[in-house]
Amino acid sequence: MRTATAILSFVLALALLPLQPAAAASLPGGKSTYVVSQGHLKASSRENWVRLGTYRFAANGTVSASSYLWWQRRPEARQRTGMVPDKSCTTKAGGSASRPRMCRVLTAGGYTGAPDESRTGTFTMAGDVLTIRWKIAQAWTEQWYVRRSPDGKLTRLDLKGSTLATHGYGYGSNAAIGTRRAMSSVKAFPGALRQDLTSWAGDKLVTSNNQPFSLSSFRACTTTTSCLTYLQPSSRSACQKSGGCPNYGGGTKADISSIQYYLTKISNSDRRDTMWHWCTCLAMERREFCYTGNSHVKPLMQVIDDSGAFRGWVGAEASFSTGSSRKADMLAVFRLTDFR
Repeated sequence: MRTATAILSFVLALALLPLQPAAAASLPGGKSTYVVSQGHLKASSRENWVRLGTYRFAANGTVSASSYLWWQRRPEARQRTGMVPDKSCTTKAGGSASRPRMCRVLTAGGYTGAPDESRTGTFTMAGDVLTIRWKIAQAWTEQWYVRRSPDGKLTRLDLKGSTLATHGYGYGSNAAIGTRRAMSSVKAFPGALRQDLTSWAGDKLVTSNNQPFSLSSFRACTTTTSCLTYLQPSSRSACQKSGGCPNYGGGTKADISSIQYYLTKISNSDRRDTMWHWCTCLAMERREFCYTGNSHVKPLMQVIDDSGAFRGWVGAEASFSTGSSRKADMLAVFRLTDFR
């Protein structure tokens, strides 16, 4: 009887011991908040898609995502951002002016509104590999290589593999998603941004890595301070006679291969920016001042490090053709950063 009583007392004592909390999950690179660009881009497909959004990781091993989705199954028209750069950084004249034209800046359809989708899942870390399993109707698992910047203020995600995506980029820190830098800080960025990109157009994939991005060439606007502009004087490969500009493009008597660039903020409360660009000669071919055809619209998310400093962007191009042919769409995922 004494033995039974002793055993019962021992069991009760164990039951009364304080519960130990579950071990906290290791955050990817020690960072909680990421901006992510990814896409399903295959040369043989006309159902390609790109996503741009945020991932938020918690110490309990869960992750949540909020994303904008652009899909060839549901092409969306370009939309106005509400930005018209002022005369200090644009011009109302045509020809060979040194500033871009004063036009209403466009972005991809839906990007000025709320994200298209949200999802949750779980994550694990094994060495330098992050695995995410999303809890959605179909199986969706992602794996990313996790790389920390030399200064420890930023973590980079390089896509290792995914059930659905073929290409992707991500950057994370512990800065809140509402932390962003004004265009004046972007313009003053002291580092060198370079671009890695995979694009789809005309049933072809093109990969372009380590391309310099001339942020210092952009002009700040005096009144519309949330916008930067740049007129690239010429291009060796784009805006040519053989590329849609038979009367005015590069290689013609007029030989105009300049490109109109616009960078503008989309939101005050999160990381959204956008880039819009188009060949000057394309507008001239249509006798337009502001081009209304297949311009390039590229939603961006600012990369912000632990100190709150601007470090570049991840982005997605979602330029759907204004015609009915999906072959003329232009899609891409890319990064423009100083940590690659």
